[in-house]
Amino acid sequence: MNLQHRIDLLVQLGQYILADNENWLEVKEKASYENSWFTPMFATTATQNIATEFLQKEVLENWTKEYSIESKIANPQKVGIVMAGNIPLVGFHDFLCVFISGNIAVMKSSSKDNVLIKDLVEKIIEWDADAANYLQFAEMLKDCDAYIATGSNNSSRYFEYYFAKYPHIIRKNRTSVAIITGNETTQELEKLADDVYYYFGLGCRNVTKMYVPVDYDFVPLIEAFNKYQHLADHHKYKNNYDYNLALHMLNKVYYMTNGSILLIEDKSLFSPISQLNYEFYTSEEEVVNSLKDNPELQCITGNNHISLGTAQCPSVHDYADGVDTMSFLTSL
Repeated sequence: MNLQHRIDLLVQLGQYILADNENWLEVKEKASYENSWFTPMFATTATQNIATEFLQKEVLENWTKEYSIESKIANPQKVGIVMAGNIPLVGFHDFLCVFISGNIAVMKSSSKDNVLIKDLVEKIIEWDADAANYLQFAEMLKDCDAYIATGSNNSSRYFEYYFAKYPHIIRKNRTSVAIITGNETTQELEKLADDVYYYFGLGCRNVTKMYVPVDYDFVPLIEAFNKYQHLADHHKYKNNYDYNLALHMLNKVYYMTNGSILLIEDKSLFSPISQLNYEFYTSEEEVVNSLKDNPELQCITGNNHISLGTAQCPSVHDYADGVDTMSFLTSL
């Protein structure tokens, strides 16, 4: 299976996702049934972003040219992939990198996210049976030549131990922040709401903290966040909201809310589900300098950074944790 053929299969996969036919709709419904965090709306958002940002012919051809990937790989390596399950198809980029590089992807999908990825892989194999030699699922990842594992800070210690003797990429917990100037339009604040609320805030590219200028007026922001008021009807999300609200009330912590999210002044980059932390600043430059090289940070959004509303629309070049997965794979 040469490079162009792999690209053509991936382009066909993108077309399958965007066509949103009856089979794919049923798959998304099944994924939502097995994991209620994966609502059909968010499953559609995640998969359409993958189709438009990753699975376009020009994108794939230009991307692979940057790494001088040979048409055929004489000695493909088996790469074990431990996939996370916090948001729909969060492990897709790793699968994409391994497959398009000509190596063999041996995937351990998360129990929280095994419906979508398995259907997409089955489609590729349905279109070309030879792809089964490159795409495999396994409950135990053994006898691989290299490993890519994504998990929590706790699980990463186990990954480091088990995969220490092999080339590997190990990822830990990360999150994202927004730096607000106070001059944002209503439309920009609604885009910030996308960065905060998408996937219930469970992704590493979700904004879980924002930096705002001293004397910032929160009212326009809270009103813009009403765009996602309907999430308050989701039982799991609402349970988290109610729990955190009760906690802050008992502890007499000052909070603001629109009924679907809690705004809390807190220096922590990470916030629990249904909560957005904020911190006041007097100098944006000082904030940026304080965040430099922070190992817990995935990305920064704002008018002078990644555009608001695009945090959850990464390109093929936006590698998790800033580690170039393609360079890693082509150097095996």
